[in-house]
Amino acid sequence: MAGKIEKKLADLGISLPAAPPPSANYVPTVRTGNLLICSGQVSQAPGGEFIKGKVGAETSPERGQAAARICVINLLAQAKSALGDLDKIKRCVRLGGFINAVPTFAELPKVMNGASDLMVELLGDAGRHARTTVGVAELPFDASVEVEAIFEVE
Repeated sequence: MAGKIEKKLADLGISLPAAPPPSANYVPTVRTGNLLICSGQVSQAPGGEFIKGKVGAETSPERGQAAARICVINLLAQAKSALGDLDKIKRCVRLGGFINAVPTFAELPKVMNGASDLMVELLGDAGRHARTTVGVAELPFDASVEVEAIFEVE
């Protein structure tokens, strides 16, 4: 039976994909003590939709927000694969966001809110997190956004 977090996902019309396999020489998650560190996940949705391109050029800020949201869905898929149950997440400690943007694009935090807003929507106050958002010249596969996470877990 699905837990509280998966029920909230379902209520939002979101189903978790299978955890994407690593695309290089790294592991998707590392658990140390009560922390689960999730490697960065890019903006590729189940079924293959891939939000690509530079935000502020080929990709609008709104599509960038959607890309950040997809990244969180992929992070949660990784967390579920590692933990077996998303309800073992006690809180989101930190999100790190990397936005593939043109050098003059100044709305990086707004794009990253796509990730932060979904995390808070799912976890409530336990979803409020520290955050870093940076603009980058390129991302793997020309993804528009990549997000990494640290969760406190049971």
